[in-house]
Order: sequence, then structure tokens, then C-alpha cells
Amino acid sequence: MWNEIVSGLQAWSGIIYAGLSVTVRLAVTTLPFGILIGFLVAWLAVSRSRWAQLAGVGYTTVMRGLPEILTLFIVYNGAGLLLNRCTVVLGLETPVEISPFIAGVVALSLVFGAFAAEVLRGGYRALDKGQHEAGLAVGMTRSLIFRRITLPQLWRFALPGLGNLWMNLIKDTSLVSIIALDDLMRATKVAVSVTKQPFRFFLIACLLYWILCLLSGWLLRLLERRANRGIRQVAHV
Repeated sequence: MWNEIVSGLQAWSGIIYAGLSVTVRLAVTTLPFGILIGFLVAWLAVSRSRWAQLAGVGYTTVMRGLPEILTLFIVYNGAGLLLNRCTVVLGLETPVEISPFIAGVVALSLVFGAFAAEVLRGGYRALDKGQHEAGLAVGMTRSLIFRRITLPQLWRFALPGLGNLWMNLIKDTSLVSIIALDDLMRATKVAVSVTKQPFRFFLIACLLYWILCLLSGWLLRLLERRANRGIRQVAHV
């Protein structure tokens, strides 16, 4: 079986590695946008404004309740239709086509941001409010308190949860194959359709996704170790 996997990689190395590259670029591009959306929605959810709280909680409720594949269809087809109608209203005759890569980034960012917001909100609730008050007492501005006190601790609390979301994001990139983006899953399907050997090539795809998750887990452990430096683990008897 191992010889079959190696021979399959050698025969289709070009298209499979190209698809793997697209998968990695899609995940890496989505991550910062998803975290940014997560911070914004979490900030709304913990705001003192009732309307801001409703907006934040409403966003997470809706986005977490929709299947990722449905969100992808809405962004890819719905946004394209909306843009083309706008061009008609503006008197432009050039049709607008949304890149599958951009649609994938937008859809996955919206989903990632909803789940990340809940992780960040939970991390914020775990913070000691006395530290914020102490910062105000010594004359620190709210922005300085956020950068020096809140953000480092929030990052430490939220990192394990964000790491799990990153793992899910890597696997969710396989959904973009349905909108004709040449990612790893689509490349695998092409190899299967030509060779009629689904077990070999789907097993190769499984191994590649697994390797990406292993590398991500190793990197996340390094980040957690760095985030927790100076923190003593106290054992409670």
C-alpha cells in the first residue's frame, strides 16, 4: 500500500502539490481576517451598549448556525449576483465575476470569526477585572491597558481555542473545491476521475491534511509555551 501511495504522489505530484499550495494559502490568508472579525464581534458582545451586544450575539448565533458550505454558496453566488445588479444600476455593461479564492476567503473568514468571537469573549470573561482598575488607578489610558494588560492575557487564554479553530479551518478549506477552486481536494478528485483509483488518492489527501494538522499542532504548542512563559503552574491538592 505504501508503494502505491508513493507511486501515486510521483505520478501526480505536480497537480497534488499545486492543490496543497492553494489549500495552505487559503487557510493562511483567511486566518488574520477571521481573527480580526472575531475581535470585532467579541468587542461588540462585551460592550456596555445593549445594541452592540445584540449585534455581536446575533452575528455569532446566525453564522454558527449556518453550514459552512451554505455560507460559501451565499458568498460566491449571492455576492456575484449583487455586484452584477449594481453594475446594471450604474450603467456598466461589464459583468463582474468573483474569484473562487476570494469567495473562499470571505466565507471562511465569516465563519471563523463567529467561532473565534466566542473563544475571545470567554477569554475576556476570565480576566481579572481588578487589573484593569489598577491600570486606571496608576494613570494608564484604556488603549494602553488593552495593549499591556488585557491583550497578552486574553491571547494566553484564547490560544488553545483559536488553535482548534485553525485546525478546523485547514479541513474546511476542502469545501472550496465545489466552487472550482483548484485546492488539494479538487486536485485529488481530478486524479481519482482519471485513474479510477479513489482509495489511493483519497488516502494521499488524508495524509497531507493530517501532516498539515501535525505541523500546526507543533507550532501551536510553541506559541502556547511562549504565551505562558513566566506563568507558574500551581497544583491544587
